[in-house]
Amino acid sequence: MTVHDRNISASIDPVKLDRLAEVAIKVGLNLQPGQDLLLTAPAVALPLVRRIAEHAYKAGAGLVTPFFSDEDVTLSRYRFGHDNSFDRAAGWLYEGMSKAFAANTARLAIVGDNPMLLSGEDPGKVARASKANSVAYQPALEKIVNFDVNWNIIAYPSASWAKQVFPDDEEDVAVAKLADAIFAASRVDIDNAVAAWTKHNAVLRERTEWLNGQRFSALHYTGPGTDLTIGLADGHEWEGGASTAKNGIICNANIPTEEVFTTPHCRRVDGHVVSSKPLSYQGSLIDNIAVKFEEGRIVEAKASRGEEVLNKVLDTDEGARRLGEVALVPHSSPISKSGLLFFNTLFDENAACHIALGQCYSKCFVDGGRLTPEQIAAQGGNKSLIHIDWMIGSDRLDIDGIHADDRRVPVFRKGEWA
Repeated sequence: MTVHDRNISASIDPVKLDRLAEVAIKVGLNLQPGQDLLLTAPAVALPLVRRIAEHAYKAGAGLVTPFFSDEDVTLSRYRFGHDNSFDRAAGWLYEGMSKAFAANTARLAIVGDNPMLLSGEDPGKVARASKANSVAYQPALEKIVNFDVNWNIIAYPSASWAKQVFPDDEEDVAVAKLADAIFAASRVDIDNAVAAWTKHNAVLRERTEWLNGQRFSALHYTGPGTDLTIGLADGHEWEGGASTAKNGIICNANIPTEEVFTTPHCRRVDGHVVSSKPLSYQGSLIDNIAVKFEEGRIVEAKASRGEEVLNKVLDTDEGARRLGEVALVPHSSPISKSGLLFFNTLFDENAACHIALGQCYSKCFVDGGRLTPEQIAAQGGNKSLIHIDWMIGSDRLDIDGIHADDRRVPVFRKGEWA
């Protein structure tokens, strides 16, 4: 860590940073005695990684193994790398991760890189590298999307990210503001953060139990620019907050989280919908997305900004034009109230109802852990190399749940639970 990095990290409240590390281990992962931990993080997040390692070993961790990324190293590839390198990825690393997860190693990801890092690079190279990485990552990703092990994502306020969110502030001020926003959204800005998460999980569980009791066959969305019917997968199950992984450990995959979510039927989505917030994707900002679905597939896609990037994403594979997730978030969520655009899906998706293009989660099916990939596909689950969330909720969005007999039940009115 450089002197500059140390000076910037001094802008971050050490007590709340330690609470975030504790919550990541005790709530996010619920790390078990003897369990190994594999974590990835930006190099600048070393202060948080050190605290995580401390809390992990106090919880009885076996081995804590960190992998670091660096923005300058990433940019060097795009500026000096040979052209054929953009069709390759470190498959050996992901194969190793897959083996680790198969051996019950927990997974923790710390996000915090500059969300616009690649905005000035060749979009063709960015797309090629992304696809190569997605293909190579599949053996490890399958263990995560199938919820084989307990996993968790948290965030660290890097200076480069903070300046994107607060461009008019000095760097140290921007970092302090982003840190406070992360701590508030992650519920670690209070003394007993673990207890706060217990209470929050109980609220989310009430929502999922109500939705699972309704057994809707579809959801109908109406609002400005939106008239969309999303069929729900056969045997779908709503999830939210704490969930049980296949290894039997109850964990919170995302910190923060305000959503309850399930699997849509990838062949039963019809109508049109517009985005309510910009989507930050691999260095590009995609704004004012407007798409039309027919029989589950996007047949028209436009955006006022980043349309070329959006269409490249949609052409990733057959499943990229279909939905893999639908999530409900009230407009009054803490992240929405903050009024901030974080340029990071972990936060921005928790500001509004959203949908995700691409891969579905097998855990969002009744007895999903026992279903084969073929059974999941037959019940409407989507398969893709991507999983990209974008926001469609606002204070003007209404959602009705539709039963198999066409009976309608209000679910959201003006962006809030009905």
